[in-house]
Amino acid sequence: MARVGEGHRHASGPRIPDDMTVEVALSLMAGARVDHLVLCDGDDQSTGLVTLAWLAGLRDSPAYTDRVRLRDVLAGPPEGLALAG
Repeated sequence: MARVGEGHRHASGPRIPDDMTVEVALSLMAGARVDHLVLCDGDDQSTGLVTLAWLAGLRDSPAYTDRVRLRDVLAGPPEGLALAG
């Protein structure tokens, strides 16, 4: 799974807001050459971690659109938006 439970508050890597779209996050990962991003809320507190593999699987879902935001999938993909594969 993409999100990390305990310990993500101290994870290293690029920190991004949780309102970023999946497409922008994937683009950022490619540019930064990283395989994960640390998600932050509006108070810059770490709320989770997403991986390249998880986001790519989400993007390949038939119900995916380029408007899906990371915070929308933190608790699990919305109905109809499941990981491909």
